[in-house]
Amino acid sequence: MLNKVVLIGRLTRDPELRYTTGGVAVTRFSLAVERSFTNQQGEREADFIPIVVWRGLAENCAKYLNKGRLVAVAGRIQTGSYETPEGQRRYTTDVVADDVRFLEWGDRNTGRGSDSDGTQDSHDTSPPGYNPFEGDDDELPF
Repeated sequence: MLNKVVLIGRLTRDPELRYTTGGVAVTRFSLAVERSFTNQQGEREADFIPIVVWRGLAENCAKYLNKGRLVAVAGRIQTGSYETPEGQRRYTTDVVADDVRFLEWGDRNTGRGSDSDGTQDSHDTSPPGYNPFEGDDDELPF
C-alpha cells in the first residue's frame, strides 16, 4: 500500500508547538495550497490542509516558520476520530509530515523573503546556527 503526500503552500497561521506527556515535541499548522485551476470568476481557490510534525522537526518548524511562509511538506495522510463531550463523533484528517522544506527566508514578520529594498531574496538568509540536516543519524538513508 502507498500513502504519500507532497504539498507546497503557505502557512495560514503560526505553528503551535506542544509536548506530549512523554516529552515528545509535536507541532501543528495549516497549509494553504492553491488549486491548479480557476473558478468561474477566474480566481484561484485554495485548500486548507492541517499538518502535524513530530520530534526535532516539530521544534525546528515552530522556531523558524510563521504565518505566510512558503514550505514544501512530504508525508502521509492519517485519519482519526474522537467523541465530543456532547457525545458527537468527529472525524479528522491530517497530513503527518516526515519532511518540511523551508522554501524562502527573509522578513519573519511578513512571511515573505525580501531584501530591505523590497526585492526578492536571491541569497541564503537562513538564521544563524540553523542546520537543516540536524537530527538523528539513524534517520539518514545512507
